[in-house]
Amino acid sequence: MRARSTIFTLFLEYIYPERQAPVRALVRAMAALGFSEAAVRAALSRSAKRGWVGPVRVGRSAAYALSDRVYWQVEQVRKRLYGAPHPWEGRFLLVLPEGPRVRAERERFRREMALLGFGLLQSGVYLGAGAEEKAALELLGFYRVKGLLFQAEPMGPKEEVLRAFPLEEAARFYRSLAFPEVPEDPERAFALLTRLVHEMRKALFLDPGLPEALLPEGFPGPEVRRAFLEARARLYRAALPFLKEAGLAPSGLLMEAPLSLGG
Repeated sequence: MRARSTIFTLFLEYIYPERQAPVRALVRAMAALGFSEAAVRAALSRSAKRGWVGPVRVGRSAAYALSDRVYWQVEQVRKRLYGAPHPWEGRFLLVLPEGPRVRAERERFRREMALLGFGLLQSGVYLGAGAEEKAALELLGFYRVKGLLFQAEPMGPKEEVLRAFPLEEAARFYRSLAFPEVPEDPERAFALLTRLVHEMRKALFLDPGLPEALLPEGFPGPEVRRAFLEARARLYRAALPFLKEAGLAPSGLLMEAPLSLGG
């Protein structure tokens, strides 16, 4: 786990829907994960230079707030991790972007499309099943590229369509996951929960969250997701005393989400 990526996980899991957090709360939480205060402050400073976060004041406390762009990413990740699957009526969404032209930016775009649940059917053609059209249009807007979007029905066997997605790699990833036992120590529960969520974030780049009717036989994704939500709920309950002490305790509807296995 790297400091900047781990801070994103904290915003994703414990701070949302708020978009800002006091530096002291981030430092305390990151210390439980093995990061020094100097490493946290350096990561925040580098993130600010990239425009991912910005310094703000909360009363007398120094804090950092997510940029609009990164807050949008947090929302998309939460939808994929905790939201109900979108209904699928047998049609695929095809996205044909006119760019990006620069190779590095094109690779970032491909990864973000994968994060939204799209696979690369062939060069320049993205395919999604149950993926959000609105999110795809927003991503095109962020990259300032035009694109054509189509609804299409497959004419051949589903195996040909599934080649657009790295499902075999996703299956290997899922089978490598281990769900921890719940410890008595709240700080330890927080650390295990954070690492678990951090790992499941990686699955979103591999598993597009296809409708179960499309999945190959024996694909472990749905079963692992259920196990993840159950483990998350148990760890969240155990970690609540530490979250309150660190200043990251959820309240109201946000608190209900993890405890009821929703999001």
